[in-house]
Amino acid sequence: MIHYHISFENPLTFYLQVQMTFEVPAGTEAPVELQLPAWRPGRYELQNFAQKLQHVVLEDAASGEALTSRKITKDRWQLRGAAGRTVRVRYNFYAHQMDAGGSWLDETQLYLNPVQALMYVEGRQEETCQLLLDVPEGWQIACGLPQRGPNLLEARSFDHLADSPLIASPTLQYRNYEVQGLPFYIWIQGECPVDWGRLVQDFRAFSEEQLTLFGSFPAQDYHFLNQILPYKHYHGVEHLNSTVIVLGPAELLMTEGLYKELLGVSCHELFHAWNIKSIRPAEMQPYDYARENYFRTCFIAEGITTYYGEYLLARSGVRTAEQYFQELNTVLRKHYDDYGRYHLSVADASMDLWLDGYKPGVPDRKVSVYHKGALVALLLDLTLRQLSGHQRSLDDVMRRLWEEFGKTGLGYTEEDYQRVVKEVAGRDMQAYFDKFIYGTASLEEPLNRVLGFVGCRLRIEENPSVSEGVYGFRTVVKNERTEVTDILPDAPAALALTVDDEIVAINGRRVDMNLHTLLADGADQHTVTVFRQNRLLTVALSADPAHRFWQKVTIEKLPSPTPEQQASFRQWMGQEW
Repeated sequence: MIHYHISFENPLTFYLQVQMTFEVPAGTEAPVELQLPAWRPGRYELQNFAQKLQHVVLEDAASGEALTSRKITKDRWQLRGAAGRTVRVRYNFYAHQMDAGGSWLDETQLYLNPVQALMYVEGRQEETCQLLLDVPEGWQIACGLPQRGPNLLEARSFDHLADSPLIASPTLQYRNYEVQGLPFYIWIQGECPVDWGRLVQDFRAFSEEQLTLFGSFPAQDYHFLNQILPYKHYHGVEHLNSTVIVLGPAELLMTEGLYKELLGVSCHELFHAWNIKSIRPAEMQPYDYARENYFRTCFIAEGITTYYGEYLLARSGVRTAEQYFQELNTVLRKHYDDYGRYHLSVADASMDLWLDGYKPGVPDRKVSVYHKGALVALLLDLTLRQLSGHQRSLDDVMRRLWEEFGKTGLGYTEEDYQRVVKEVAGRDMQAYFDKFIYGTASLEEPLNRVLGFVGCRLRIEENPSVSEGVYGFRTVVKNERTEVTDILPDAPAALALTVDDEIVAINGRRVDMNLHTLLADGADQHTVTVFRQNRLLTVALSADPAHRFWQKVTIEKLPSPTPEQQASFRQWMGQEW
């Protein structure tokens, strides 16, 4: 068994004191190696957690004698001469990252993601782990791990421990509910108004919908760990039988704007309990915490989950169809705002998460596995429903993946997913994969076609902004300076402007919070004066009458649907037309 102990002396420093203790069998000849994870599941990029460690000491637990050790990589330590000894590893961990993947310490709470802070012994990841928290009397612990004693948590393996965040605090609030005999807990840390009746009712509804979809649950309980902050924030991370959700500002929690975010991210993260935590790509069975785990199926893990996260809120009656379409239109806007969709497939973008998936990156390089992934999931769901007259859907694909790969612990491959989709469809689906998963084909026509099956359509409107819609560039005002931030590569602006240009005049008129007014004079040519690298230049913009840019793409109901389309809508959405 591997033992961990966490305490803190002065929370104002943000430093936790971490101890790890384990026995090394007598006769062990090979060096013992300790690894701090280099990344965390749910965010597929290297994160260098070792930079948060201070004063690492490896010693004999009985005598305090320093042991022979050295650091062999940025987050790996090698220990020699430890055979027959009980080894103690001590270090300080800086807990000062308040987001859903971070850790935080102050006078009011200890919030820990163990994957950031705890090492494992190479080759012994499957051993039972115990975590003892040295926290003040009266502090309550919210965590998905079982408690074996006062402040003592136990995990069946390091993976179980690493994937079980916790909050310890004297001010935790919680409510619980049951669905099909399974207990769910909603924990809230933070000073905020909570309508517990409404919250529990809505959470129970979407939990019931998800359990009905899959038929069974991967765990014996589930914990929603909510950090509600006094300032604006939005983040969520999935775990084995829990999620951490960080939202703010706290006083707005039960208002429409923030409450819909709470519902959306909570439904999304619960779906992950099946899709990625249990239904896992073969490349991640098991997780290798020491290096990148490349996989090309994040359009399944995140794209399908993004689709279901909002869709199931409507299907369960928590949100109206109109509210669902508002969220879907946000996904459409983000997808069509990004010209990277022409250059990288969603499968290749899955691989490139490890490269630059969580930052904007260079212009027009990549597509989002979340946004395009959700849209190709919508396309597949409605296609399957149309082919079968609603007898089969994406629900059947997910159930098959759960039965074949989630329950069994086997990892699925790209080929497995394609096979399951084909079998559910009852026909060859290679064109779907070639065009929309492994290719960069446009989604407008196929989406519009399948939406018609459920009495809806895509609506494409011109962008009313001349700078965006006619010339293809966007600006931002910083300190009263109008700066160019984005330029579409095939737009007129690409021939005259560059990113970071400061626009100072249009046709000789000074630009002062009035760029759009000056451009909206009906002319198809404008003279633009800019500062570029501190040099004053004048360039000409000429409109291209055949092309318009950054159009607004939305989903709406048909004005005059047939009875068949209305019935189809009800079967898809679970709501009346």
